[in-house]
Formats: sequence, C-alpha cells, structure tokens
Amino acid sequence: MEKYFYILSFLIGGIAISLLVNKLLLNFSQSLGIRNRNDVVIRWSNESKPSLGGVSFYIVFLFTIISYSIISDKPILHDQQIIGLLIAGSISFAMGLADDTYNTKPWGKLLVQILCGITFIYSGTIIELTHVAIYDKIITIVWVVALMNSLNMLDNMDGITGITVVWILLACLISIFMIDGVVINVDSIMVIAILGALLGFLYYNVNPSKLFMGDAGSQFIGLFVAYFSTHDLWNLGLSTNTPSWVGFTICLIAFTPAAADTLTVVINRLRKGKSPMVGGKDHTTHHLVYAGLKDKQVWYVFTAIGFFSAVLSLIMIYFSRKKEFNYLIIFPIYFILVFGILYFITLKYKQPITKDEEQD
Repeated sequence: MEKYFYILSFLIGGIAISLLVNKLLLNFSQSLGIRNRNDVVIRWSNESKPSLGGVSFYIVFLFTIISYSIISDKPILHDQQIIGLLIAGSISFAMGLADDTYNTKPWGKLLVQILCGITFIYSGTIIELTHVAIYDKIITIVWVVALMNSLNMLDNMDGITGITVVWILLACLISIFMIDGVVINVDSIMVIAILGALLGFLYYNVNPSKLFMGDAGSQFIGLFVAYFSTHDLWNLGLSTNTPSWVGFTICLIAFTPAAADTLTVVINRLRKGKSPMVGGKDHTTHHLVYAGLKDKQVWYVFTAIGFFSAVLSLIMIYFSRKKEFNYLIIFPIYFILVFGILYFITLKYKQPITKDEEQD
C-alpha cells in the first residue's frame, strides 16, 4: 500500500502545486508574460493572456526531485542521467522563458536545443536504434530538437499540447509499470508529478483559456518528454530483448497527434515556399476550425487521437513483450490514417479570406 500512497501523493501534489502556482501567476501577471501584444497575426487567440503556465511545470519538477531525494534511501543526485535531465531541463526552461520575454532568434533557440541533446548524450541518455555510437548520438540530438520544436508548434490552440503530452506521459508511465511492475522510483515519480502539473495547468488552459503554456512550458515539456520517451519507448528493447525498430514504431504511434500536425505543417509550408519555422494559422487544429468545428471540439478531437495513440502504443508494448512482432507491422497504418485525414482537411478547408485581403 505504501507505493500507492506515494503515487497518489505526488500526483495530487503536482496538481495542487500547479493549480496554486498558476493561480498566483494569474493574479500577478497584469504585465508579466503577456503574449499576443504584437503577434496576433500568427497566433490563434486574439486575446492577450499570460504565457506563464510553464513556470508551474518547472517548479513541480524541482519539487519532485527535492522531495524524492528526502524520502528515498538512494542518492538520486548521484544518478548521472537524472543530473543530465536536471541540467538540460533548466537550460530549456531558461531559454523558453527568455523567448517569452525577448523573442529570441530562431538560430539561438536551435543552438540551445542542440546543447540540451548533447547534455543528454554525455549524461548517458541515448537512443539505442542503430547500435552505432555516432549514429545513435545524432539520432538522440535530432529527437530532442524535433520534440522541443514539435510540441512548441502544436501549442497553437487552447489545451492541445497539454492533453497530447498527458497521453504520451501516461504511455511512458504504464510502460514502466508493465516492464518493472508498479514501482516507486525517481522515473515513475517524476512522470506522475508532471502529469499532475499538466492536469492542474489544463484547468486554466482548456478553452476558454486563462493562460498559455508559453515557450518556457513547451520547451521544458518537450525536453522532459524526450527524456522519458527515450528511456521507456525508444529503448524498450534494452529491457525486453526486442528489435530496435519496435521502439521507433511505438514512438511513431504514441506521438501521432504531434507528429501528424508537424509533418502536415512542414509539407504545406514547403509547398508554398515558406519556412516551416515561421508561425502561422495553418495547423491541423486551425483547419479543423475552418471545417466547422469550435475550438473546444478541436480539443475533444485531439484528446481522442491522443487517447487512442496511447492505447495502441501500450498494446504494441504488450505484443513486444510476448515476442509477437508480426502484429506490430499493422500499427503504422493508424498513423498513416490519422495523418492522411488531417492532411486532407488542410487541403479542403482553407483559412477564410478577410475583407482586407479581398481589397488587396
């Protein structure tokens, strides 16, 4: 029973801290962290709202590490990988906070994201895909950079990134429990606490939102998800003796909402000769609104996609533990189907032309 007490304690603690911190930030954010003063053209919401939700993520993260260090017999700060996560997480949070405040240059953000990936590598968090050291290190850096940017891009409408990450982290947590049993270790506790932080944040972020995650939130949570997906999805084969490609396929399914949106946006912008890194109202979420859905209904759609993505990824983990790899070949059809439908919607339903654009 003790382990379930800790699970509930850190989950409730994460929710409580997130609710409290975000409430305090709302009360003291009349001029701090307000977004959309000058970027309403590329952001979906035309209202200026605080972009400080990510602060609660980082506070819960630090609270979890400190609390677990106190209650645990194991000195977790001697764990090289945890130190790497702490350093990289702090760097990503600081960079995101700077971007929320000063709108940093894209190349500067990219360099910091690469630095986070390098920090993972030198602290022992590496994706084991090819089993060739240099290739796996490059793949790890690309994964970190891709996730930090993908979740940042997905943070374009109320509640979308938050609920997407909830399902991904749930898949990581259940993966830990499926392989190791219901264990209380620093990994499971951190995932549980951040799940609590996300649920507390969603209370303020689901449409109609009161505050945004901001780059401080999307950059930190992207880094956090990169770490645990590497350990619990990508590197599943290290603990279950499964082929390396299984981890890649599981990640593809688990990250379907973010991957489908990012791939769609990149393809459409390149087709138009635009940079994929320049913001705009051309995401799959936006086109669902152009198709007739309301913002809250779009959130329901992505909640459903995230739920099925998590369930299917866990079914894949189950089959991989049973060494029934042949079944896994059919699961990418799900990603292709979701991507195909969302991409088709972006082609069929376009952004309405405003009166100013008609006059031009």
